[in-house]
Formats: sequence, C-alpha cells, structure tokens
Amino acid sequence: MMAALAPGLVAFGACLALLPLLKRESSLARAAMATMSVALLLRYFVWRVTHTLPPPGLTADAIVGYPFMLAEGASLIAVCLSLLFLSRTIDRSPEVNAILRRPRVAAPAPLVDVFICTYNEEKAILERTIIGATGINYPNYRVWVLDDGRRLWLRRLAEELGCHYLTRPDNRHAKAGNINHALRHVADLRDKPEFVSILDADFVPMPEFLTRAMSLMQDDGVGVVQTPQHFINPDPIQSNLAATDVWPDEQRFFFDILMPAKDAWGTAFCCGTSSLIRSSGLERIGGFPTDSVTEDYLVTLRLKEQGLRTVYLNERLTLGLAPEGLKEYITQRGRWCLGFMQIFRGRSGPFSLQSRLDFIDRLSLVDAFMSWAAVYGTKAFGLVVPWLFLLFGIKAVYADLPELLKYFLPFYVWHAFTMAWISRGRSLAIMTDVSQYIAMPAVLKAVATGLARPQGHKFKVTAKGGDRNRRFIEWPLLRIYGAALLITLFAIAYAFILHLRGESIAYGGLALAWSLYNCVVLAIVCFICIEQPRRRKAERFERDEPVLIQQGAASRLVRLADISITGARFIDPAPPTIGTPIKCNVYGQSVVAVVVRHTGNGFGVRFEDAVATRVNVVRAFYAGEYVSAFQGVRAAPVGRALLMRLFG
Repeated sequence: MMAALAPGLVAFGACLALLPLLKRESSLARAAMATMSVALLLRYFVWRVTHTLPPPGLTADAIVGYPFMLAEGASLIAVCLSLLFLSRTIDRSPEVNAILRRPRVAAPAPLVDVFICTYNEEKAILERTIIGATGINYPNYRVWVLDDGRRLWLRRLAEELGCHYLTRPDNRHAKAGNINHALRHVADLRDKPEFVSILDADFVPMPEFLTRAMSLMQDDGVGVVQTPQHFINPDPIQSNLAATDVWPDEQRFFFDILMPAKDAWGTAFCCGTSSLIRSSGLERIGGFPTDSVTEDYLVTLRLKEQGLRTVYLNERLTLGLAPEGLKEYITQRGRWCLGFMQIFRGRSGPFSLQSRLDFIDRLSLVDAFMSWAAVYGTKAFGLVVPWLFLLFGIKAVYADLPELLKYFLPFYVWHAFTMAWISRGRSLAIMTDVSQYIAMPAVLKAVATGLARPQGHKFKVTAKGGDRNRRFIEWPLLRIYGAALLITLFAIAYAFILHLRGESIAYGGLALAWSLYNCVVLAIVCFICIEQPRRRKAERFERDEPVLIQQGAASRLVRLADISITGARFIDPAPPTIGTPIKCNVYGQSVVAVVVRHTGNGFGVRFEDAVATRVNVVRAFYAGEYVSAFQGVRAAPVGRALLMRLFG
C-alpha cells in the first residue's frame, strides 16, 4: 500500500513546499500549477483507458464501463478547460483608481438610467433597493422601477421615494421583455440615456457603484461593465450546515475567482444585475435577446459580435439576497443551465455558422457547456457505479484500490491544492461535490430539455423574502439523496457482510472507499435538505463598538452588540424600560428608536418607521461597513463545522 501512496505523498509534499513561494496573481505561477495538474490528469487517464476497461463485448461490465469511461473523459476535458481559463486573472481596481485620480473634464457626466426589474417581490425588499438606487453618488442618472406585477402600492412607493415607475400591459418575454419595453420608452424621451444599469429587485447599490463602473466606459470598446453579486444573507448551504462564519456562499468562487479569470482572457460576460451597459450597443443588437431565459449572457455574445466586449470590475458595489431556501436555490441553478443550453443550441452557440464570435469566445462557451453537462452527468455515474459492483458484481472499472491510488491520487492531491490556492480556499473538493449533488437533478433535467427543446420554456423567478421562521424539509430532494444514501449503505453491507465473495475482497476496496466517500457527501446533502428557520426578516450583523445614546436630556455610551436595518442590540448594565424612546448615534447619524426588549446584558431597540429614518438607515447600512467579506477560507474550520452538523 505504501508504494501506491508514494506518488500522492510526493505530490502533497511538493505542493506544501512550492505554494508558499508562488504569487496567486502571477500568470506564470498559475500556468505552472495548472500545467502540472493537466500532466498528472493525462497520466491518470492514459492508465484508465489502457488498463482498466472491461473486455469489449455485450457484457454488463462493458455496457456500464465504456459509457462511464466516456463520461469521465468528458468531465476531465471540463477540468482541463477550467484550468486553462484559471491560469490567468486580472484586477481592474487599480485601473479604475488611476482613472478617477485624473483631473475631471468640464463636460457633463453621461446620463445613466438605472432599471430596477421586479415581478412579485415584497415591499420591504423593493424599498431597500429603491432607497439605495436613489442615493447613488453620481451626478446624472434616473431611477426607473420596471414593475411586471402592475402593483398600485409600488407606483405609490416609487413616487414617495422620488423615482420613475413604468409598467406594461403584458409579461411577454419575462425580464428581457420588461427591460426592452423600458429601453423603448426612454429612447423616446428628450433626454436619452447613454448607458443603462440593471438591478434585480433585491440588489441594493452602494453609493460609488455608478462612478466606479462608469470609469471603465471611457474605453469605447467596452459594451458592458459587470460587477459581482454579493449577499447580505447566507445561502441554504451555509445556513443549513450552520457554517455561515467559516464557509462563503456558493457564488463566491464564480464571482471572486472565475470571472476575473474569464476577464483576463477577454471572455467575461454579463450576469444581469449589477451591470452597466452602453445604450448604443443595445440599440445595435435590438435590445436584450429573448431567445434564452439567461438573456444577460446573450447580451455579451451579441455585443461581442458588434465589437463591444464585457469587462469585469471585481468590487463589492451592490448587495443582494441569496436564495433563502433550497427550492429557490435549485430553481435558480436549473434556470441558468436551461438558459445556457438554449444559447448552446442557438445562433450564438460555439458551433454556430451564423455566429461571428472569436475562437476564445467559442472555447469559453464549450467550457461552460462541459461544466454543466459533463461534470453533472459524471456525478450521477459516480453514485451508481459502486452500487452495481457491490450489489450485482458488475465491474465498470477493472482495477483495485492500490492501482487507482497510484495513478489517481497524485492528480487529486495536486489539483485540490491548486484549486484551493488559486481560490483562497473557496474551492474545497467535498463542498464542491455537495453543491453539485444538490443541483444535479435540476441541472440534468435542464440539460436534457434544453438540448432537446431549446424554445418554449417559461422564465422562473427566484423567490426572495417570505415567511421562513420554521424548520422545513425539502422532501423531493431528501427522498432522492436519502434513498441514495440507504442504497449505498445497504450495498456495502450486502457485499461485505451478507454476501461476502472472494471477488469483493480482492477488488472491493475501490468500491468500498468510493462508497464511503459517497456516504459522507450524501449525509451532508441530506442535512442540507433540512431547512433551518430564519427568524429575522432583516439580516443582523455582530458589532463591538461604543455608541452614544440619548434618553431625554441625558447622554451616555453603551456598546453596540449587533445591528440590522430595522433595529439594534446594545450592551448596557442599566437598560431603559421597554417602550422608552431614545436617540442612538449609529450609521454615522442620529437615529430615533424605541426600546422593545431587555436581554441578559442589555436591551434591543427598533428603529423609527418614518420614511426619512428608513432612507437614512438603508443608505448607511448598504454603504458596506456592516457587511464583512471572506478574504480566505481554511479547510480546518469548515471540516469542524461539517463534523458538528453531522454528529453534533
């Protein structure tokens, strides 16, 4: 066994020695690590093809083994393409800072129309977004609420908060149709916008959003400036695993790592919300395309054909809501996958003769396709293949565990270290598997339906808000993965206890190790299916700072323990009585509040419900000071959180 482990241990030692000496931003260092991963991957796959396939023929081994090998090969191609794009990265913040330091010309700032797209979101969510949008620190812009729900109360709210309201008689083409209706409307105005910015209903812009994004539009070749999506609430994986403090939301790898890498290759793309788009470019392509439910990605491709590229500014300039429940999380991933399959089959697909995209753009589309279709398809095989051997003796892989470790372990170790290094810990193998298994049923369904029938699919809105104050079980997903976990456990018991065969002992080590790993992943997925209650409507953030409060004519210092946009909790040995009005100096200003409860070491307050107070509180809160970001992720705390969730 030590001989089988030796190559993996060498890879482990080499990574420990090399990575502290390398700079993540260096293209040479990233390319070197990626190249070594690819070399070890090829070494493994050559062995896999030449030494582990069943004999050809119409046998159960061959019928399962050869399709599995092809699926695995497709997945490995996806890994190679991913490593290719991750071998570069770019940070545009220094460029933006340099542009903003230049002396400003006397010409007026270009007019920007900010579109807030909404369908069925609740008032509390929309109010925050409108308040943030009307408080942007940019001299020449208008805010439009594009209401596809045609709600009278929203018209009144828009008027109250000082922005424009626009609706249409139907919901044709969903979000893309809503935006196109607004584009036609503003094009008929006397003052036409030079740029439009898209915000989803739950994304609140920070004050500097337009100023910093607009700086990159000085290059006439830029058609879209995309900024990342950051969230003030945990996603279902974080919340249901009780790992919010040690593991970032699932989108952080995409927005913090992958998009800067795509941008370095010139293949960054529009993600809809939190973007700024050149109006003349939209006119040239006829507005937002409607032949995919991911119209934002198509905007990039159509603009690229017109010579306008998308650039990515990796700065936290908007704050939104992550899907709060698994159902919404899965719906969102399924829609993204379906939309991409529509693009893949359409005139902007990588193999379309009508497309005028460059080779690198087409390769990026292939990369995205493989990450959906090949990777998730192989995950399904990864569950079933061990069952088939343990239960029925079907050998899809003619190898034992020591042989596999000799060839696969060096790649696995090197690739895991490479991805963790590039991503600052945002890519951990077991967590990647967990998130992929959660979305796998919806993704595979979207791949099949999108490829077979690209058109005729409805846009499914990701619901935000709502009542989530009780524990809830996502039964459809739990049935799938609970059953998979039980089958895996039964297969292990059947092969090694109930029906022990010599072949199981000789070749079952691989199936056993594989199945045990699957059990861990499946157990985590099952726990995630148990939705934990979220008792607060507004996210609350821990603080530890002195705050001046005023009660009548008296003023004194207390300590701020936590805060949200609706209230705060203070540490105070002599709390005021419940119902007492006070003024507290939070968010850099005096805010009127009322004491609503006593705590073990202090008291809690609710902020005044007046419009002026809500406006000041929301704008100050979404300036970003109260929301922390993950700079790096370490495996040990994540592992402890998983163990606590599984066995605590």
